[in-house]
Amino acid sequence: PKAGRNRAHFDLTSASPEQQRRTVARALELGGRHVDIGQSPEEEHVVLADPDGNEFCVIEAGNEFLADTGAIGAVACDGTRAVGLFWSEALRWPLVWDQDEETAIQSPDGGTKLTWGGPPVAPKRGVNRLSFELGLPAGADWGTEPDRLVSLGATRTGEGDGDRMTMLDPDGNEFSVRRPG
Repeated sequence: PKAGRNRAHFDLTSASPEQQRRTVARALELGGRHVDIGQSPEEEHVVLADPDGNEFCVIEAGNEFLADTGAIGAVACDGTRAVGLFWSEALRWPLVWDQDEETAIQSPDGGTKLTWGGPPVAPKRGVNRLSFELGLPAGADWGTEPDRLVSLGATRTGEGDGDRMTMLDPDGNEFSVRRPG
């Protein structure tokens, strides 16, 4: 069973107020529900949870931070500046936001942003329900990539099989590295 809020959630974008209303209505039709995570009444985004209780936000139209990102504007994570810097180096994606302990990265090709909200970070309760999986590209060196990630601040957990390894980022969040295939 789920305990507390997830440490990561999706931020869905809206091109217009009508599209935001349609997205919310569709999510509710599919079994989603409104949830209160402490958002204020003035905030224009809508916080929902899917049928399994995983939170996500439907962001209001005109949000400049998520402009030109596509339908999934961000994977928004609880996390420190250090973990944002780690993922920037791990993925070789540039920082597109670094202010007041908040960080965001984005592929050089554009698309969805990965964001970390800075302190306070929600307490970790067991294994995260949502986690990153890095699929190494063909030709990548399976033998050295985990070492590179450790040099950036990751920790080996000793878990995995011959094709996949579980590691922890600097904030203690699980992620896996998958062998090229």
